[in-house]
Amino acid sequence: MQDELEPLPIQLVGPERAPWLAARQLVWPPEPPSVRSLLLSIGLFGITTLSTLAAGAQFAAAYAANESPGFDRFFSNYFRPFAEPRLFLSGLPFAATLLGILLAHELGHFFACRHYHINATYPYFIPAPTLIGTLGAFIRIRSPIFNRRALFDMALAGPLVGFSIAVPALAMAILFSKVIPASGPSSSLVFGQPLIERLLEMLLRPGTPHAYLLLHPVGRAAWVGLFATALNLLPAGQLDGGHILYAVASDRHRRISFAVALLLVPLAVKFWAGWIVWAVLLVAIGFRHPPLIDRWEPLDPSRRILAGVALAIFILCFMPAPFLV
Repeated sequence: MQDELEPLPIQLVGPERAPWLAARQLVWPPEPPSVRSLLLSIGLFGITTLSTLAAGAQFAAAYAANESPGFDRFFSNYFRPFAEPRLFLSGLPFAATLLGILLAHELGHFFACRHYHINATYPYFIPAPTLIGTLGAFIRIRSPIFNRRALFDMALAGPLVGFSIAVPALAMAILFSKVIPASGPSSSLVFGQPLIERLLEMLLRPGTPHAYLLLHPVGRAAWVGLFATALNLLPAGQLDGGHILYAVASDRHRRISFAVALLLVPLAVKFWAGWIVWAVLLVAIGFRHPPLIDRWEPLDPSRRILAGVALAIFILCFMPAPFLV
């Protein structure tokens, strides 16, 4: 989910007192991703496919039993498909949706990098025996980024593409989800409701209380994709939102990043303890952003409008309390 920028030593060609001219003369050879990077990417994707299929089988079993997924029998149920491979098939709707959203997000970054001749690895997925079967995905950027336009387009491409796939998937799932008035929130785990989900339920299932709607596994995968989008669009550090912030207002990037990390602490106290982990992560990563080669050219007005679109996507996806246990 997060895209790592590797600060590289840069040698500018030209007079020391003419940085604009020097930056314009800087070139670096394009380096297509190596075969090793491709094999590692494919291997991690394959393992993550198995782990998300196992997670999806739990969501499918809970949905078939008219229950919400939870942690009650997580470890016993998670590893069942590895002993009974036929159960993997039931996890396909969840896994295909989630992996599709995450892959679209990372490929958005990847192809934006290719467009601007930025050297980057293939997407790397992180398999994990968690409730959703993964810890996300990321790419590594291995060359300097020239200007604000390239940084902005690279950062926005991932969330924009992922969001455009997650929303239709969530809408379809809401249409086909079950209405179970007698169930109520009986699970040990209650999922939060982002604004976009509320709007879609009002539009597609008017009059149906949210507590009575048992979301289809495809919708739960879309929910995870939206949550990942919100996390990535936090305007801090080297998250996608941090890149966008730096492209729009590099002089305020460090202060706003620090303020976001501080703001997560009261959110953790009042809504969800997991925000503490993200606050610590932001501090650990640091608020410094690798400099652009041409940092003098301002961002054009059309991309400043698109920055507002990114903010709107963040608002639609963000949840103060994503989980209640």
